Amino acid sequence: MIGLRLQKAPPDPLRILCLGAHSDDIEIGCGGTLLQLKRFHTNLEFHWVVFSACGVRGQEAARGAELLTAGSKKKVVLKEFRDGFLPYAGSSVKDVFEELKNQFSPDLIFTHWQGDAHQDHRLVSELTWNTFRNHLILEYEIPKYDGDMGRPNTYMPLESPLHEHKVNHLLDAFESQRAKAWFDRDVFLGLMRMRGMESNATSGYAEAFHTRKLILDGAR
Repeated sequence: MIGLRLQKAPPDPLRILCLGAHSDDIEIGCGGTLLQLKRFHTNLEFHWVVFSACGVRGQEAARGAELLTAGSKKKVVLKEFRDGFLPYAGSSVKDVFEELKNQFSPDLIFTHWQGDAHQDHRLVSELTWNTFRNHLILEYEIPKYDGDMGRPNTYMPLESPLHEHKVNHLLDAFESQRAKAWFDRDVFLGLMRMRGMESNATSGYAEAFHTRKLILDGAR
């Protein structure tokens, strides 16, 4: 198995854009990977955007972002679009992406998988690709009732105990979701264990992503 290393020449930061339709999406989809990147990069800069973060869910989104980016430079943007209705506010959501394009030029983008069954997730993914055409984009996965888990092609093996830290952060930050049957420690650990098996991760745990376009630079 061949790996690619994310790195920037010091003192330049590795600039990461995290996009989520809902308050816990980023943490579920790539929380472990962000913790892993923080372990190996001392200079990270985050731009964190959640599109549907109303009321208590906004407070939880802010808490989740802080837990995963603590100690790093960051900007957290919380919007209040109606949950489940993002496609019907498409022009306004597009405006947010246009603002992002002018504010932040990321080295790495985390967004939703285009094949996700949730309409909000798909729109965020589509607009990510419409807006950022010359960037490395990793599309994360969200387990849900729809049974829409795909076949990812990119993996981040997680050093132990980062998989546990990720789940602890989720349960800590998103108290309003704990009563839901799918928002469960076993679900989150089970998915990471499956992806860890697929990628032969030393710890047994990994997160997985869909990568549609990757440019290999063999000149360096």
